[in-house]
Amino acid sequence: MREQHWKDENNSSKSGQKRQGPKDRLLGTLFGKVRYWRTYIYLGKEKGGYYPLDIELGIPLDGFSMLLRSYATRIATKMSYAQAVGMLSMFLQWSPCQKTVEEMVLGLGSHTEAWFNSAPACLNDGEVLVIQVDSKATPTATEEELKKRKGKRKKNPHPGSQRHRGRQARQQRGPKKRKKKGDKSKNGKMATIVVIYTLKRSSDGMLEGPINKKVYASYAPKRHAVAVARREADKRGFTNQSGKLIQIVTDGDNDLERYVGELFPEAEHTIDVFHVVEYLWKAGGCLFKEGSDELTEWVERMKDALYEGRASAIIAELQRRLDLLPKRGSGIKSRRERLESVKSYLAKRIGKIDYKSLRDRDLEICSGAVEGAVNYVIAKRFDCGGMRWIKQRSEALLQLRCIEINGDWDDFITFVHDKTNKQTGETQANLFLRNKSPVPLPTYGCTTPLQKKGVGR
Repeated sequence: MREQHWKDENNSSKSGQKRQGPKDRLLGTLFGKVRYWRTYIYLGKEKGGYYPLDIELGIPLDGFSMLLRSYATRIATKMSYAQAVGMLSMFLQWSPCQKTVEEMVLGLGSHTEAWFNSAPACLNDGEVLVIQVDSKATPTATEEELKKRKGKRKKNPHPGSQRHRGRQARQQRGPKKRKKKGDKSKNGKMATIVVIYTLKRSSDGMLEGPINKKVYASYAPKRHAVAVARREADKRGFTNQSGKLIQIVTDGDNDLERYVGELFPEAEHTIDVFHVVEYLWKAGGCLFKEGSDELTEWVERMKDALYEGRASAIIAELQRRLDLLPKRGSGIKSRRERLESVKSYLAKRIGKIDYKSLRDRDLEICSGAVEGAVNYVIAKRFDCGGMRWIKQRSEALLQLRCIEINGDWDDFITFVHDKTNKQTGETQANLFLRNKSPVPLPTYGCTTPLQKKGVGR
């Protein structure tokens, strides 16, 4: 009916246009392949042409409906591409191939940056904004591994035998290089994750939450993640001039500390208490025998002082222990250096570890929310056995996984559908929503000279 309506509204001789067809086409849907017919309008050798019915219905050139694309991509955010294909085949009795699903992910992933930028602010927020930031390394393919993937595949001499096929492939690869002490097979690349939520003061004075919790993760430099947190805080009404309380919790990373000081000068920066306690165990290991009761007793006393807000007393104790240690002897130099590093770590961050004051105000003293997100958002999908990622390709999947976990998937698909339909209407050209190549990593917030040179990632 829409095709006939278009024919009635437009005559084929208008502006030298030539009508061809109708031509049939198969469209991949939840119900299988559906055949339909549409007319092609040829505008000339330089301008090419378009299918007006596809533009009217919002059907992209790659031949899949938006609903099927949404389902396939959403499943791929939860499991491997091969498992996603198997899951679709189980319930739909057919599925796009694994390569097509990956290209769908890259296609939708090219719109995630625009979505996060334009996503509306959360409603009914609390009075205190909490931002927690951490990082996680995922296994990444080395240049040597990428070279093996590229190029034409050699002919398979044993097409019918998986056992002999694998043996032949191992012979072609040659012997595996033996690892040396300290070699890392993971070749991990850091992804930075941000968890942001609010807390609301109840009638009894306690802070309840989390409210409107959202996650964001990216392989871009750390400054990008902190800049996105700044943008989200401004959206929620926690601007520099608002006078509202913002608390940021990190693990004491020097780069994050610098970016937080730059982008959140008004925020209260807290170091996760469990990371500080680990430093106390490190210091205790320089003074007492590992596993001894004296070590446990000393660390417990230091922890009590930490929770009581007496960080300066801990620093004084470490200095006293340093003075008592001899300056010469077996292993003394290493022990003194470790003890000095712990003392310097605490002294530098003494204003960020006042846990008594934080507990009295019912604020956060640990980064449990982001530690859980590191495991659930990143590790469960990107750090499984045998996985090797390319940062730009995994970036699309990582951000789509964040959107799905945030509960914004349907709104995101609507956003992409409306955006592409608008572009199609403006250009009078059918769009292709699958990408073979990933888009570059986001650069929002990465404007300092150091970041351009790749420092502080």
